[in-house]
Amino acid sequence: MDQRNLILAIVLSVSILLGFQVFIEGPRIEEQRVLQEAQKTKGAAQGVNPAIPDRSVVPIPGQPPSQSVVPTPGAVPPGAGAPVAGQPVAPNSISRAALVDGEPRIKITTDRAIGSIRLKGGLIDDLTLLNYRQTLEKDSENIVMLSPLGTQNPYYAQFGWTSTTTGITMPNADTVWTADRSTLTVGQPVTLRWTNPEGIDFAQVISIDKNFMFDVDQRITNNGRQTAVIHPFGLISLTGVPETSGFWILHEGMIGVFEDTLTEVDYDDLPDEPNGIQAIDGAAKWLGITAKYFATSLVPDQKVTNNGRFVHTAPSGKDKFQADYLAASQTVAPGQSVAFSTRLFAGAKEVRLLDSYEETLGIPRFDRMVDFGWFYFLTKPIFYAIDYFYQLLGNFGLAILLLTVLIKLAFFPLANKSYKSMSRLKKLQPKMVEIRERHKDDRQRQNAAMMELYKKEGANPMSGCFPILIQIPVFFALYKVLFVTIEMRHAPFFGWIQDLSAPDPFGLLIGFGLFQWDVPQSLQIVNVGIWPIIMGITMFLQQKLNPQPADPMQQKIFMLLPIVFTFLLGSFPAGLVIYWAWNNTLSIAQQWVIMRKMGVSASGQAINEEPPKAPPRGNTRKKKAASSDSSDNGEGPAKKQGPSPRSSKSKTRRQRKKR
Repeated sequence: MDQRNLILAIVLSVSILLGFQVFIEGPRIEEQRVLQEAQKTKGAAQGVNPAIPDRSVVPIPGQPPSQSVVPTPGAVPPGAGAPVAGQPVAPNSISRAALVDGEPRIKITTDRAIGSIRLKGGLIDDLTLLNYRQTLEKDSENIVMLSPLGTQNPYYAQFGWTSTTTGITMPNADTVWTADRSTLTVGQPVTLRWTNPEGIDFAQVISIDKNFMFDVDQRITNNGRQTAVIHPFGLISLTGVPETSGFWILHEGMIGVFEDTLTEVDYDDLPDEPNGIQAIDGAAKWLGITAKYFATSLVPDQKVTNNGRFVHTAPSGKDKFQADYLAASQTVAPGQSVAFSTRLFAGAKEVRLLDSYEETLGIPRFDRMVDFGWFYFLTKPIFYAIDYFYQLLGNFGLAILLLTVLIKLAFFPLANKSYKSMSRLKKLQPKMVEIRERHKDDRQRQNAAMMELYKKEGANPMSGCFPILIQIPVFFALYKVLFVTIEMRHAPFFGWIQDLSAPDPFGLLIGFGLFQWDVPQSLQIVNVGIWPIIMGITMFLQQKLNPQPADPMQQKIFMLLPIVFTFLLGSFPAGLVIYWAWNNTLSIAQQWVIMRKMGVSASGQAINEEPPKAPPRGNTRKKKAASSDSSDNGEGPAKKQGPSPRSSKSKTRRQRKKR
């Protein structure tokens, strides 16, 4: 009964995994791919990106999207103005380049990014990353980080002020700023200025470092006659629901650290909040929007308290997501000046870069922008180790292989103990089979005899689980590193593996690279590559060294597991499959050496020993006679009975002959 339940459990588990891949995950990925291709085709026909009219209003930080007044407490009192989220856009026939060239802008030029700042509204809305491309193709387009209003999915950052003082004109989305420079470069900041009719001078000093961090210094000088009470704010706005990876182990959406707490909100969860707003308790240390490899984030001035939130609106039926903060009020009397510093990160989530920002700029938990997950304490050190070995070897694949060797060495004593115990079990298999045959009708006596045998021989039936248990957290942590870190993106190995974060491209259904065709997503589970097959072979060989189940059906089930895992891991990152295959190879070598030292062959037979002979078969009387003879010859204990007259006479005759 137990064997039947075990078999059913394995069959059901495999069926669920396969069914999920074929009927749910496969169609979902295929649907996303078709939709993406359709969008690309439409965009190309209309000139890169179709422009969608957008005259909606950006919800001001601290204000519900559907209201014109800002609620208290901790927000701007009624009467504050609201910055406009979008402007009338160009016709659909105008391309992105034409849209950017047709507006007054400040160019952004660094070694790692190019773009521009829109003077109307003061929007940082155009940024392209130079070091990252969409695909591995040489002619692939660079990653577009921010997109201006008028494109299909606008993505931008805006900084400004609101005021509770009546009679004060504040800058808004229609404000055209003047700049002291035409180009923003590293070490050469740009100052945007605008003066309202009341004589209050507004300025934004924008600088950028050599990577992806903007510094926005908001300054107000009151040259008028009226005291003004103002609130600095900052926001990041994204139109449309981005395409996500769709894996539960990876967060993509709204993210931020409030006080010391990391807060993550998915795109599909935010609309369920009241009014589409999720206000977070505690001051925002940083907040923004994250994708798998790229992110935008606001870092407010930590010297001034603020209120952060995430907002969802749907003007004209199109989703908009916003991360924003509203700083505490600042009073500016005539002749006085105030300043508020904000930083904007917009770029690749490089681990060591985020670490440096956290350390040098004092941004708490900024590295958590990379989703290392619950096993952060294990995942991040593994990344550090791989990255360190990469610096030495120049190849992330070799770094993974070297890390695997070091992990094996670290757990060598424990693995050795486990493999010794497994070798003993392998050697005891004939005796175990004998016990099962002897007590096949009495399960309790069979288990008792087995436990006595284990105790006598010093074998542990659970020893085979230890190497697996050790491998599971390391396997998961490495999977996270390969899946979420941009350093692994497009990282080559050797031969046909040019991206360790992607599945093996030489699949079975394309003849392992001999011919090419567009394999449907529903068949991708069958399209296993060369490295998954190598992994399956190593898994099979390792199983052959392990003690085999006594039940023939269980043996067949376990022999099928390497095949099942071959197909399941076919869609996993190639780097992870290479790690598993290499780990299996090292385990096979280690286990084989230990078995040879303990005098056990792969078949379980003792080396240089004859196989155990079967017990003699015959009638009971002959066995008893043989037992009696062996006792007389001193080979066993004598029975407590007097000597027979015949045996006494024979003994007397032998004594006489000796004389």
